[in-house]
Amino acid sequence: MAVTAIVILRIKNLFTVVMLGGIYSLLSAQMFVNLDAVDVAFTEAAVGAGISTVLMLGTLALTSREEKSEKKSSRTFWLPLVVVFSTGIALIYGTLDMPDYGDPNAPVHHHVAPRYLLDSEGEVGMPNVVTSVLASYRGFDTLGETTVVFTALVGVLILLATRRRRKDNDAPTLADLEEQEDDA
Repeated sequence: MAVTAIVILRIKNLFTVVMLGGIYSLLSAQMFVNLDAVDVAFTEAAVGAGISTVLMLGTLALTSREEKSEKKSSRTFWLPLVVVFSTGIALIYGTLDMPDYGDPNAPVHHHVAPRYLLDSEGEVGMPNVVTSVLASYRGFDTLGETTVVFTALVGVLILLATRRRRKDNDAPTLADLEEQEDDA
């Protein structure tokens, strides 16, 4: 994943960047499968590698295939680097208090998981625990993910409509064609 991310940063061809972004999403889905988060892996594969790649290809059809080069000052180079580095340090600091991966004494195994397994059918009315967690307990999260995908789709449709309008405005009108015939 790290190699794919570095290559994405270095390449100027946007089609290649979109394809590598899809590969990155598939690698992320593989990582989630290895972490026993199959529902998250499925979502990552469907949204990250599937829908997002299609939307980016649709957007790419309306734009240039090459990234525009711009002059970079030292300020524009250091500011993002400082922000990313600071965020990384904050995230690492936030994980120092977490229990070890797979620790059977972790609080989630004594509080949240038993409640979901024992009470979800009575609270939600669905016998499938995964469905009850995704549809009810994490309903706002699922709604948020759906909203993001819908917003991306609307953005691409707006770009397509704008391009279609531009083409229509560039096309000669009937009056232009009649004027050309009169001139001939």
